[in-house]
Amino acid sequence: MSEKLTEQKWVIYILLCNDDTLYTGITNDMKNRLTQHETGEGAKYTKGRGPFRIVYQEGAPDRSTASKREYEIKKMTKSQKLKMIKV
Repeated sequence: MSEKLTEQKWVIYILLCNDDTLYTGITNDMKNRLTQHETGEGAKYTKGRGPFRIVYQEGAPDRSTASKREYEIKKMTKSQKLKMIKV
């Protein structure tokens, strides 16, 4: 992880889904967001794909920065993401 998450207000995260797919998202409350994904109240993509494992987290100072980084990561291929997270 490139930055101390405790000093950052937003988190860019990657989940490894039960079907071996990856989901990238942002949040300012990781614990609550993971609960939303696990209960089917998170993103449409993650419904029915749990349980999940957080495989990557990166801090960001604000929503705008987090959204830009999320977009960059979402443009990556799966192999590029796996290399980044070293799974």
